[in-house]
Amino acid sequence: MPLTASGVCLILEASGRRFPLAEGQSWAIGRGDGCAVMLDSRSVSRLHALIQRKDAGDYSLVDLGSRNGSFVNGRRVSVPVALSDDDRLVFGDQELHFSNPASAGSVAAAPEDTTRNMPTTGLHSHSLVTIMVVDIRDFTPLARTVSEGLLSQTIGTWFLHAGQITQRLGSWGQKYIGDAVMAVWVHDSLSRLPADLLRTLRAVCEINGATGEVSRALPLPGPLRIGAGVNTGPAIVGGSEYTALGDTVNAAFRLEAATKQLGLDVALGQRTFEELALPAGSPFIRREVELKGYESPSSVWGTSFEKLQAFLRTRD
Repeated sequence: MPLTASGVCLILEASGRRFPLAEGQSWAIGRGDGCAVMLDSRSVSRLHALIQRKDAGDYSLVDLGSRNGSFVNGRRVSVPVALSDDDRLVFGDQELHFSNPASAGSVAAAPEDTTRNMPTTGLHSHSLVTIMVVDIRDFTPLARTVSEGLLSQTIGTWFLHAGQITQRLGSWGQKYIGDAVMAVWVHDSLSRLPADLLRTLRAVCEINGATGEVSRALPLPGPLRIGAGVNTGPAIVGGSEYTALGDTVNAAFRLEAATKQLGLDVALGQRTFEELALPAGSPFIRREVELKGYESPSSVWGTSFEKLQAFLRTRD
């Protein structure tokens, strides 16, 4: 297959086949019909990953919650990763090379200065963390009504926005799970904990705004909606995949699920609410909810995106 005018492509190591990345802004990678980069291997998920081109011409790889993961130069992709010429990409047992000759001689830009904590490779117990879980509502019906190409573009674009937002606002690490994003804030200083939590809530609101932008930009049958759960407590954090483990994490997922039961958009755990030390008149209302897997009801503090956004404007 000839190179495109731009010369940007993926090259399959085993056969030398080239997949051009010229037309459009995103390219789905997988073994399913409609994928621009179709890989014939059972180790590759139907919708495995997505390459996106930004307005500036940079390319990023987003894993779409694949079973066997996506790797760039031997490192697993857990957040959207910027690609450089001659990067080695692995999806299941399929190896490809990213070719972008125009960028080969350019000097990589310095990374943005963010408040994100640098991850460590070892696992550390009893770290105080806040877990944010954001999930796309009614994703299964959406998946049944749109093409795989549009679905991968939707989820990939949403993942990319969510990852950029959470990193900029101090998240230590993110994971992409099906139609959900989990982000972790590690609290090294109790004195800064309220400020960390406000950044987490700003991330929730910005992701909601980005979700609306994705809805308007793509030909979807209806607007995307999300729910969010936020929980604070001890967890085991670290590892090469920048993960967090423990009951605090499990409860954050349950809190997100509880937003549907409560008819609200955002649900905070009890400790998150207490550590925020909010003044009277905050937008959160208390509810007792039976979270799945817990024997007794839990105190949950919920609100809508609109009320949370209005409250955060008073804290700027």
